[in-house]
Amino acid sequence: MDRQFPESLNQGKITKGKSEESDSKKQSPCPFSFASLELLSKYGSRMKRLNGKQLNKQSYSSTGSSIDGHKLSTVEIMKIARARYIQESSCDISALIHPYQFGLSSKATKDVELVLLLLVSAEKVVNQQFDRARRLLSACDHTASYIGNPVQRVVYYFAEALQKRIDRETGRVLSEGRECKVPLLDEEIARVQPSTIAYQQNLPFYHITKFAGTQALLDSMALAKRIHLVDFLIGSGCHLTILMQALAVRNECPLEILKITAVGMKSKEMIEDTGRRLLSFADTMNLNFSFKVVMVSDMRDLSEDLFELEAGEAVGIYSSLFLRNFLAHPSHLESLIQVIKNLRPVVMVVTEVEANTCSPDYMVCFIEALFFYGANFDSFEACMGSSDPDRMLLEGGYFFRGIQDVITSEVKERITCHMKIDGWRAFFNRFGLLETELSMSSLYQADLVAKGFARGSCCSLDMDGKCLLVGWKGTPIFSLSAWKFNYEEEKRTVE
Repeated sequence: MDRQFPESLNQGKITKGKSEESDSKKQSPCPFSFASLELLSKYGSRMKRLNGKQLNKQSYSSTGSSIDGHKLSTVEIMKIARARYIQESSCDISALIHPYQFGLSSKATKDVELVLLLLVSAEKVVNQQFDRARRLLSACDHTASYIGNPVQRVVYYFAEALQKRIDRETGRVLSEGRECKVPLLDEEIARVQPSTIAYQQNLPFYHITKFAGTQALLDSMALAKRIHLVDFLIGSGCHLTILMQALAVRNECPLEILKITAVGMKSKEMIEDTGRRLLSFADTMNLNFSFKVVMVSDMRDLSEDLFELEAGEAVGIYSSLFLRNFLAHPSHLESLIQVIKNLRPVVMVVTEVEANTCSPDYMVCFIEALFFYGANFDSFEACMGSSDPDRMLLEGGYFFRGIQDVITSEVKERITCHMKIDGWRAFFNRFGLLETELSMSSLYQADLVAKGFARGSCCSLDMDGKCLLVGWKGTPIFSLSAWKFNYEEEKRTVE
């Protein structure tokens, strides 16, 4: 019998029982704190299987410019600009821009014009027409602003990154006549972590992937009494408190021990601090628990011997936004996956960015990044407000660095690259990894968590085969997938 998915998931929309306006008045984002454990008190009871519940369908509303009365999202504005750019790519820039194109309002037209200027600027950079690119970027300056609407903010940071690319190509250290006003001062860098916490609190993406991913781990290890979880990029470990609470109250197959091995390449003290908090939390749950840190400076130095596996352990792998760090260095990534394979895990749960910035085609990467950051900046506008200081730091710090990484560097030079789920499928297939379905419980966890946010109806959930895509107003931002190694096929091949 074919598996049926919730109707709202098929439609790619999160539904809400009441209007966003009423929800926003009563909703407060769950605090991200081990001390208060309010995250667990709010969502912990949902860590169980949900059967037979149908979800309602309701379209999300968007904020921004309009076309024939329809409110356009930031990405929709960008897609209109891209369509116009492709249609008239051989024309002079003055022929591309006419007021009130496509029935747009004057505000929407200005936003489309701004994105068009940016796209043509990028094309000129690709063609090494740097003087023309500079003039176009100068025209962007008249409208783009890091304190403007989402379109203006995204264009501002992309224009700054393009200028840095021009400076690099032409050997200039500083841009003549341009002053970068990115609000990231030395004393503010220390606040990046609190700003990241604010992002996790106010936007639904983090909690959706954590809860649904944790449920996928629980489903695959439901009968295991001795669990060994290997966590890459453990961060604060909040998701592990969810796992621990669920295991502590599991009656069908009581847990004997939970072992967590955190793998890191830097910030050992922070990882050890996370371990101490998890140990303290395990005590409150009366859970037999051990924690170990494995540090390597080069992922090629990682080996299965470092994990101290014991007989009878069920090994699970949790990787959230970690594998992308090695896409620019294939040998490192291949070595990592081979080590994971040798651990013989029962499941590997992976969260990655759903964008393609690994293409050798610069304009493909540019537009992919534009849409990805456009969707993120649109979500900031809805969930954090225009003048939120944490938003300003996120956009001008973490996200601007990501934009610069794509725009100013060649693929092999980038700190991180992103690949869509189809690319991961092709890569994992080389190692005998088989994608496994996320349970209905995982999908309902995603839906329920999204509904707990004031703007959860703007968050879209789509199924791409067996993978869950988490996005904003229809634009995918993250992918969540579960994998198992096909050891039986490997055994038959050897025989």
